Amino acid sequence: MSRLSIKTPDRAQTVVEGLYRDVERRISASPPGLCPVDMALSFLRLCHAQTCGKCVPCRIGLGQLTTLLEQVLDSTASTQTIDLIEKTARVIQDTADCAIGYEAARMVLQGVQGFREDYVSHVEHGRCLFGLDQPVPCVALCPAGVDIPGYIALVRAGRYNDAVRLIRKDNPFPTVCGYVCEHPCEARCRRRMVDDAINICGIKRFACDHATDMTPPPSAAPTGMRIGIVGGGPCGLSAAYFLSLMGHQVVVYDQRPKLGGMLRYGIPDYRLPPDRLDADIDFILSTGIEVHTDTAIGRDIPFSAIEEQYDAVYISIGAHNDKKLGIEGEDSQGVYSAVQLLRDIGEGHVPDFTGKRVCVVGGGNVAMDATRTAIRLGASSVTCVYRRRVADMTALAEEIEDAQSEGCTIVPLQAPDHIEADEQGRVTALWTRPQIIGAYGSDGRPRPNDADAPLQCLPCDVVVVAIGQSIDARPFDQVTPVVRGKIQAASDAFVPNTPHVFAGGDAVTGPATVIRAVAAGKVAAANIDAHLGFRHVIESDVDIPAPHLTNSPACGRVELRNRPAAECVGDFSLVKCGMTPEEAEQETSRCLRCDHFGYGIFKGGRSNKW
Repeated sequence: MSRLSIKTPDRAQTVVEGLYRDVERRISASPPGLCPVDMALSFLRLCHAQTCGKCVPCRIGLGQLTTLLEQVLDSTASTQTIDLIEKTARVIQDTADCAIGYEAARMVLQGVQGFREDYVSHVEHGRCLFGLDQPVPCVALCPAGVDIPGYIALVRAGRYNDAVRLIRKDNPFPTVCGYVCEHPCEARCRRRMVDDAINICGIKRFACDHATDMTPPPSAAPTGMRIGIVGGGPCGLSAAYFLSLMGHQVVVYDQRPKLGGMLRYGIPDYRLPPDRLDADIDFILSTGIEVHTDTAIGRDIPFSAIEEQYDAVYISIGAHNDKKLGIEGEDSQGVYSAVQLLRDIGEGHVPDFTGKRVCVVGGGNVAMDATRTAIRLGASSVTCVYRRRVADMTALAEEIEDAQSEGCTIVPLQAPDHIEADEQGRVTALWTRPQIIGAYGSDGRPRPNDADAPLQCLPCDVVVVAIGQSIDARPFDQVTPVVRGKIQAASDAFVPNTPHVFAGGDAVTGPATVIRAVAAGKVAAANIDAHLGFRHVIESDVDIPAPHLTNSPACGRVELRNRPAAECVGDFSLVKCGMTPEEAEQETSRCLRCDHFGYGIFKGGRSNKW
């Protein structure tokens, strides 16, 4: 008999591993709107099944917590039961011998403290307070509330014009979002229970690339109301589009020569071609919007004059200013702000990085844009320096992968210490301080701390700073409250203590995504319209095809392909190729049509108007 043998998984173990993967997929596809108490109980049971049972807090305590949560869901508990749940969870958290018991108790404790009202509602009324008006997960997670299953069904039927019309009911920038949206809708796509999320963003781009009808919907009868919008980015233009459809006269002011905001002056051409951006903007302006470009509030016209001319004013100035590192040598020749660099290129002022060594500081999407732009400007090497781990970078995973595939080197866990310059003041090196990851902060991300290690030198000729953006609210600080560089506005976009001033987008929230800017413009349009005494409705009369009755077997997700990395140097042409008709047909067929099947049909899975 051999002392040792090579272990191979038997059939039972193989099945168990498969079940674990199934559970992981189902957890990742958990839709928003689930009862938080029920979800907490499910995770608690899972954790309890994994404990060794050696210590009393895990063996007995987690079982008692399970019983108490069951009583809450059965409406047999009292308010004292909720207090007992909190007390029990805290004791287990403090006394459990292993991380399994600790984390299980901590999860319950966070829940009972974070959504106590739901516990009380279950106890007193036998129902859950938590829920969403929109039961389809992808639609619920789209900030603009676009009817995603609807336009996917239309694309599958070959009705591309109708698909784009349906998108524009909630989002007047379908083409832009088809190219650069961060697609939060895919995070809880129920298709992940089968294999992987649908490439929703790629399908949207396919629809826009193949649509031919650019006729805007008819506007409502003129109201006689004039609305001024400060800022011609995605937020301001979205508000202008919907307000114009409602019959209001809209005038947009923008300080740049062309409209688009950060879409034009912050996103490189290789991700969003200018002609595709212009197509969306031209469609928006075709509704009758008046535009004044090269007009800066505070420089060319005071904000008080804007207030006097219009029945309502919407401030959507975006976040166009850069943030500084605050380190020695930052004023050296060869130090660029990523925001300014991308803006200069958008205005036609293209620097020459041929043969230069470039260091980019930051880990967000702007940093990746700056990194990939430097490669196209001819840099001999591009290094991205980030103070956290690569896994902690806020840039999209696909953007990080694309940057690395094009030749960028990412150096994680390094924080800028100072910039070295020669006698002429030109950058020669970036010195960084090694970091070590510590405890998690309130933002849910691990905090980097200085490591006990010497400084590192990264020789370079150019340093690009991409650590965030800020807004310039000085022209408005006499009228609107500005706190920490942000205009203070309510969730309905109304600015407190002003008669008819509204604000939204990056100016209020700080730098965010394109689709969130569009959503902010939609919210502002609805509330400005109501403030002026109207209740106009934006609706769509597009007929959605019936679902195909298929069993939707597991099928691989279609990913968009990139052009060869060798073609990127000196070339700002579009890098990502769209779907072929064959790929679009396959990808649209993967949609489970949650608007018809499952809970969507019972809770009103479609909203035709807002």
